[in-house]
Amino acid sequence: MKSYNINIKPFGKQAILIEWPNKVDEQILEDILQFQFHLKQDHLNEIEWEMVAAYNSLTLIHRDGEINFSKFRRELKDWYSSEAAPVVLDRYQWNLPVCYDSEFGIDLSVVAQALKTSPEEIIGLHTRHVYTVYGIGFLPGFMYLGGLPKSLETERRAEPRLNVKKGAVGLAGKQTGIYPQDSPGGWNIIGNCPVPIFNINNDDPCFVNVGDRIAFYQINKGQYELHKIEAEVGIYNIEKIKINA
Repeated sequence: MKSYNINIKPFGKQAILIEWPNKVDEQILEDILQFQFHLKQDHLNEIEWEMVAAYNSLTLIHRDGEINFSKFRRELKDWYSSEAAPVVLDRYQWNLPVCYDSEFGIDLSVVAQALKTSPEEIIGLHTRHVYTVYGIGFLPGFMYLGGLPKSLETERRAEPRLNVKKGAVGLAGKQTGIYPQDSPGGWNIIGNCPVPIFNINNDDPCFVNVGDRIAFYQINKGQYELHKIEAEVGIYNIEKIKINA
């Protein structure tokens, strides 16, 4: 920690926004997560505070009342600049299946044409890279994944769809992601993942955390149908690997 000039500002009466340099950078994300950990361990009660880390910011939300901004800002500055040994935070790589069949990859050919390549090359590039979870939002469980190779960068659709299917895997700008439920959306859809990312009935509705990594692997239509059934009845085991921060 203590590596960056942070900006602290009010975010409504019950929240504070802490901002790091405005760029997508894994070292910045790690600094944010380290500071969040130390706040939870040493300074702020999780019963009273909700903390939301994303890209280059950490939002602190007081559940019970207004914040004395001037006082709390000074405390946060002191806590950030104080000596605190970095810790090895639990991180996981989640390996998720994707079916890129034309039934699901409804924009795959269009993306390939725009990028002057083939659908097979798009699939190969998408599955060869490992992505970092920089944020979770927009929809519960919607992961914003950084680390997309430049050769896969593509503009959002000119006209968003009114309904993108649950599990749809999309590309937009420098990111890829999975729609955790049916939703309007403007990303280019190249496949579908049969594994639910968000389930409100689970003790932990979203199994992925900011700072985790995601890798995709290709499956065929038959495997897709099998994994979907396994997930629905609760017997699908998601592949995960514990990694160092």
